[in-house]
Amino acid sequence: MHILLVADAFNSLTQRVHAELRDRGHTVAVELALPGRSLPEAVRRHAPQLVLAPMLRTAIPREVWSAYTCLIVHPGPVGDRGPSSLDWAIHEGADRWGVTVLQAEEEMDAGDVWASVACPLPPVGKSDLYRNEIADAALAAVLLAVDRFVSGTHVPLRQQPSDGNGPAAAVPAAGVLPASTTGVLPASAAGLFPAAEAEAVPASAAAALSGLPAAMVVPPRTRPYLDQSVRRIDWCADDTSTVVRKLRAADSRPGVLDVLLGGEWYLHGGHPEEGLRGRPGELLATRAGALCRATKDGAVWIPEVRPRRRPGGPRTFRLPATLALGDRLPALPEVPAPPLSYPRAHHGTWTDIRYREDGETGFLSFSFPGGAMSTGQCRRLLAAYREVCERPTTVLLLGGRRDFFSNGIHLNVIEAAADPAAESWANINAIDDLVEAVLGTTDRLVVAAVAGNAAAGGVMLALAADEVWCRSGAVLNPHYRLMGLYGSEYWTYTLPRRVGSATAERIMSEALPMSAVGARRVGLVDRVVECAPEDFPARVGALATRLASLRGTGARIVAKKAEAERRRSVAPLAGFRERELARMRKTFEDPDAPYHALRRAFVRKDGPLRS
Repeated sequence: MHILLVADAFNSLTQRVHAELRDRGHTVAVELALPGRSLPEAVRRHAPQLVLAPMLRTAIPREVWSAYTCLIVHPGPVGDRGPSSLDWAIHEGADRWGVTVLQAEEEMDAGDVWASVACPLPPVGKSDLYRNEIADAALAAVLLAVDRFVSGTHVPLRQQPSDGNGPAAAVPAAGVLPASTTGVLPASAAGLFPAAEAEAVPASAAAALSGLPAAMVVPPRTRPYLDQSVRRIDWCADDTSTVVRKLRAADSRPGVLDVLLGGEWYLHGGHPEEGLRGRPGELLATRAGALCRATKDGAVWIPEVRPRRRPGGPRTFRLPATLALGDRLPALPEVPAPPLSYPRAHHGTWTDIRYREDGETGFLSFSFPGGAMSTGQCRRLLAAYREVCERPTTVLLLGGRRDFFSNGIHLNVIEAAADPAAESWANINAIDDLVEAVLGTTDRLVVAAVAGNAAAGGVMLALAADEVWCRSGAVLNPHYRLMGLYGSEYWTYTLPRRVGSATAERIMSEALPMSAVGARRVGLVDRVVECAPEDFPARVGALATRLASLRGTGARIVAKKAEAERRRSVAPLAGFRERELARMRKTFEDPDAPYHALRRAFVRKDGPLRS
């Protein structure tokens, strides 16, 4: 079937839907809802059989939805309406939520329901939830809705008006079905996700749904935009859990507006700190670019901040807190994270790099905001990698516990640098050093555990490992072209080695997102782990421990070393790096190279000029 995706941006969810639908044999086009462009005209040009909007903040015009079936993905359960659905859920401490696919009509979020899937809301940031639990539920709902549309026989459920009297109702168009008094419609009765059809949803989409009600409803209400008057932190009155919840509900956008050192700043991200104390609102310490600020009963670490935009000024962007604040910061102690060799000391505090061991298996995890890795972050991770390689382990698992693996170099830090070309060069060399260290590890097996999305140099970092294990919900973008770069991170060595020269060339030229299953199909990934985001660390941990215990693992390590020596005697690794960096340096040093304008637009969130 020919499906048109309409979205504000080609964001992570739109990419995942695009990749998964293509995996299932559909032809998929993308049209961005850009200012000044006619959406009705674009839809007519594509002539789709179905229009699907994974992420759209504006209403689809009547001219479109009256002529085409248009399905909207709403990040909330049946009955929930409004532009800040997930924000409100996190802000109010919900531990369970849902995603609904509904048909576009005059009133936003009030159309007939084609599918709805519930999901847990663990205590993490909004963007993390959106890319993981929400995305899993959204994909399950989208696949079910598409299958129902293809059948030609399904009758979607009509939502009753939002009158505020009692629980929400979603009923078949032909009759009225009362909602459950528990607020959850029985799946078999409501028809949102009938038990008989649950097995039709592919395991990769349904893996996170085991044991959960298939559909969730809430009292019908249209909630307003969650503005800064509600998000505001009262440092004297709000306890740590409240502060963290407010920060997490706004972690990527819009941030929480606050007064800091005499200026207005948006705070992005928050992690509780149990050890440090001070007067409420006081700045206490720094760590790895983050800022620690006291609450009334503890403290929080704030990784990133963004200055408020001045009237008529350019859009501002997030940066590591200490870098953004610069000379405004008073003299604060840099409190390092506990040593990697004492993992128990990491409890109750925040650090972006952690390590633990289980027998002969080491686990080096890292988590950087947005998946970007600055020069300093690459160097710290490299130092940690070298340190843990001194440990007597047989298998080393490298990766995050959840969410992003890596997206490569840190474009925001580069954009903020006095000399972006020089910082680009420093950053690409720092990540190359890290990749080189992984490639040069011959005394143990290294497994890249890709819990979430990865792109560009982040994918190539994973490919440097002996095996790549990827969660089923991850989206990979193993290319550089859309940022105007040739790329480095030894991709000219690792990518053809895995997928062959022809496939490597196609991946780079097409520059399309890939699902985990699609990546495994071409050889980019060795294992797809079908599980919920929260279960990924335990699942890959058990697999890694088993790998370390296998009788043949020692022989694999010996063979790995011999093969590495043979390959490098034929084509030394240094040659791949030199050739890649020569292309990159030429781009960095050319002020007219498209990379600079593309980077600037990406960082400052300037919309694309075309789909």
